[in-house]
Amino acid sequence: MLLDEDELAEIQALARRRHQTTAAWVRDALRVARDTASRPDARRKLLAISEAAQHRHPTADIDQMLADIERGYGDPGAA
Repeated sequence: MLLDEDELAEIQALARRRHQTTAAWVRDALRVARDTASRPDARRKLLAISEAAQHRHPTADIDQMLADIERGYGDPGAA
């Protein structure tokens, strides 16, 4: 990996502050970047929740809904 002198000096200073070698600091930074990149984007999740919350869906008492579901499971002719 090629870095300009200023970038390398900054990374070396950061590593020294953490009492690490430059290589160890770079490995740690790359691990954090990889882990962060592989996580789902929280903003996208929040946007999806916000959009879903704007829709109007039929609702009922949870116990009633569960009873209706179970009753449907018990009756093969129920649609």
